[in-house]
This record gives sequence, C-alpha cells and structure tokens, in this order.
Amino acid sequence: MKKFAAMVLSLGALYLAPNTTYAADEAGFADYVKAIKAEALEKGYTEATLEQAFAEAKFYQRSVKADKNQPEFKLTLDTYLPRAVPEWKAKQAVEKYNEHKDLLEEVGAKYGVQPRFIVALWGIETNFGSYTGGFDVVSALTTMAYEGRREEFFKDQLWQALTIIQEGHIDVAQMKGSWAGAMGQTQFMPSSFMAYAVDYDGDGRKDIWNSMGDVFASAANYLKNAGWKDDVTWGRQVQLPEGFDESLASLKTKKTLAEWQALGVRRMDGSALPQRDDIQASVVIPDDKNGRVYLAYANYDALMRWNRSHYFVAAVGYLSDRIRFPRQ
Repeated sequence: MKKFAAMVLSLGALYLAPNTTYAADEAGFADYVKAIKAEALEKGYTEATLEQAFAEAKFYQRSVKADKNQPEFKLTLDTYLPRAVPEWKAKQAVEKYNEHKDLLEEVGAKYGVQPRFIVALWGIETNFGSYTGGFDVVSALTTMAYEGRREEFFKDQLWQALTIIQEGHIDVAQMKGSWAGAMGQTQFMPSSFMAYAVDYDGDGRKDIWNSMGDVFASAANYLKNAGWKDDVTWGRQVQLPEGFDESLASLKTKKTLAEWQALGVRRMDGSALPQRDDIQASVVIPDDKNGRVYLAYANYDALMRWNRSHYFVAAVGYLSDRIRFPRQ
C-alpha cells in the first residue's frame, strides 16, 4: 500500500506539549497585536470590539508547533476507518440522531440535506460537540498571522472573526476553536461562518457553539451551497474489474452508472450498479486498487468542499451509512 500524509487533522493535535521554540516567539507578539489593532481601526472596527477581542490575547506556541509539524500517518482506509468511526461513535451517532430527530428532519427538509449526513459531519468534526477545541480564536488567528508563513490568509480570517464579534454572534470568552481558528461544533473557519452560518433559532445570533438549531442549519446550508443532492447518497464501495484503467479514477472524470457498468464496475457483492440514468459518478481510489474503491456521487464532491480529504469524506460517508443501517 502507498503511504499517505494525514489529510484530516486529528483533534488530538489541539493538545500539544508547549516547550518547543520556533522562530516566531512571544518577543514581538505584543507589538504585532498593536499593529493589528491599528490596522483593524482603519478597517472600521470599533475600539470597543478591539478591546474586547484582544483583552486576553496570547501567543500560542502550540499553534505554531502544530502548523509546522502536522503529523503524518501511514494508514490505509481499512485501518483508518475503524479509528475514525469506532463502534461507540456509530452507536452514539444513532442515539444523537434519535435525540434530535424532529429538529434534524425540519432542518433537512428546509435545506435539502438528509439528516444522517448532518449528524455524521457533527460526529466526525467534533464528536457531537464534545471536542470543539480550547483555543481562544482571536489569539490563535493572530498567532498564525504573526508566525508569517500564511499571514495574508490568517489575517483575513482574523478580520472575519472580528466581524463576528462586532455583530454580537458570540461572546469572546466563548469563542473557542482549534489551534488554526476553526470554530464551534461545525468547525467553521471565520470565513465559512460569515458565508454559511445560520441564525436558525431566530435569537439574532448565529451561534454554532451552543444552539443546536444554528449548528445543524449552518452545516446543512454549507452542504446546500456546495451542491448537495438529497435524492442520492454520497457514494458506494465498489469492485473494479481486472485491468481497469486507473487513469479514469478521478473526481474530474464523470460517467453515468451505465457507462461504469459497461466498464466492469460492480457493487461489492458483484451485482449490477443501480439503474439510474440521471446519476453522474466518479471512481475514486484513495489508496490503491487493492484497497477500498468508491463510486463517488455529487454529494462526495460536496463533502470534499467541506474538507479536501478522501479519508474525511469516507469517514463521514461511512458514519452516515451506520446511522442509516444501524447494527443490532
């Protein structure tokens, strides 16, 4: 099997030993914060917003460490999926689905997204809201901008975070996220929040930290805008014929199910593919042809817009299937 760099950041990477020193350190951080605040004032943010946002600003050495040393995993899907979706998580996903069923079905109907996928994303991203990250988002984003490797990107995210604070969606003390600034139960970066977060409960705040209606609707709104289709699933594991042309295995290559059938692609039990002329799909080989192979539908592409990792998409899809067909 090939070796694969990690494409999904483990939440465990949020909690790192703080003792390694890098080129970007605390020495100039206070001056950088002053410069950031001056620039923010020029952009129209109020003194009150900035005093609130930066009152407890701190340099996160752990963020710099995580960015410079993202872990590499030598895994295949067959070893990754049991870790990403252990039995206890699959069981909990069904319990959470049933606990919030009425709200999920309401949100799913409004946005055209099957509720099981909302729950699956919630489970993979933050273990159903229990691991959202303990980093102050403004400090994390300022640290990453100060570190300098991707200053423009993280400064843009910081401006968006300040807008979220200025609009009153969340108190700064509750604005917690990952070392890179991904926030709340959906792990939205601030730019995704501004584009897709929803005030579903109508309280005037888009609260992806505490409001389940806002959490579910924001996730569904993201998927809707990514091209989600509620009349098909995400994909299916398939068998390839001997001698299959692997150059066809790409999300850029779309064929009808009948065309893939004619090329010898079959369901895992060897039976024919579904008879639907309206579905375009791609063959995806995340590892190699000896590992898991998927026939990826439009919703696979939508999930890739959320996180450009075949492992992430496979984990979300697998968990959604476990919700749909729970084991007794």
